[in-house]
Amino acid sequence: MTSWIDEFPARIAALDDAHLRRRRRAVAPAEGAHLRVDGAPMLAFCSNDYLGLAAHPALAEAACAGTREFGVGSGGSPLVSGHSEANAALEQDLAHFVQLPRALYFYAGYATNIGIVPALVGAGDALFSDALNHACLIDGARLSRATVHRYPHADLAALDALLAASPARRKLVISDAVFSMDGDVADVRALHALCERHDALLLIDDAHGFGVLGPEGRGTLAEAGLVGAHASPRVLYMATLGKAAGVAGAFVAGPDALVEWLVQKTRSYIFATAAPALLARALQASLRVIAAEGWRREHLAQRIAQLRDGLAPLLQGTHWQLGDSRTAVQALVIGANDEALAVMEGLRARGLWVPAIRPPTVPEGTARLRIALSAAHTEADVAQLLGALAELAPRAGKAV
Repeated sequence: MTSWIDEFPARIAALDDAHLRRRRRAVAPAEGAHLRVDGAPMLAFCSNDYLGLAAHPALAEAACAGTREFGVGSGGSPLVSGHSEANAALEQDLAHFVQLPRALYFYAGYATNIGIVPALVGAGDALFSDALNHACLIDGARLSRATVHRYPHADLAALDALLAASPARRKLVISDAVFSMDGDVADVRALHALCERHDALLLIDDAHGFGVLGPEGRGTLAEAGLVGAHASPRVLYMATLGKAAGVAGAFVAGPDALVEWLVQKTRSYIFATAAPALLARALQASLRVIAAEGWRREHLAQRIAQLRDGLAPLLQGTHWQLGDSRTAVQALVIGANDEALAVMEGLRARGLWVPAIRPPTVPEGTARLRIALSAAHTEADVAQLLGALAELAPRAGKAV
């Protein structure tokens, strides 16, 4: 009798046939935006280290000092013995940086969203989710057991209608601020206005905007003017700390009562070992660098403009499309899975690492290169990528 467990080799083969099998690669940092990938030198356009802070000496020294002061482990969950003095100080610094009353520091971004969403709503409540939200928001919505309403991407009229039609007393709207596979930015002010109109709570995930967008990199909520004296009692702001901040972890910030509720009810916070204090010390240093070194955001903006300007003529006459993005995430939509993989391999052969993103991460027929730019990239780096893409772009009678 054949067991279902014996089916896994065939199921993996089916992934291969559909060009959907994923492969991990062993990487090591090199100079600037370069990496060693499976031992080979590569110019990388795949990292979310948007400000080039992961190798910043101030962060490394802060982590070393934190290790000398606290050791390498936290020893317990935050509500037992893991909430170190460093973690407590980081939460104060984060709240000050995003200009919101209080912040709560988590060990990982995914754990943050899958935990805080079920802490906010449950069975009998209503949750409204953008169709292109990140998987952690989607999984948090599923775990909540609330009634989930999925509205078309960025369709505020559809969201308005869904909110108006819902009889639920407690309503939660969840949305990425910068959508991770497209790079477009949500209309945070309009989302907030709808939540005001319909007495809903708004959770914004600013994983790809924190440190990059807004005044001094304070994020999309600051860019929308909903911080400080204008902070809203119905907005929770979440952001990760392993992207532009260059370290690891995440946080959620907002009104004191809401954050206190999350402390008491978020299972992924209560029942997990706290992040080591050495990371908190590195993150405190990161916040100081983000605020002080504005040239990093200016340099990143120049590289974004260089890439977009260079791709515009290159894409004429091809079926490739460039997404509408002003952020470090630039989506070059190829279409078919096999073609996206072929372009990725063509770039790899030229010493460039740009990942091909395929379903189910993106919709069927929209396989793409997700080009992630960083302040670590030079003008020459982007020019090298543009030159390689020009060689690989499909033309009449020419295959990739």
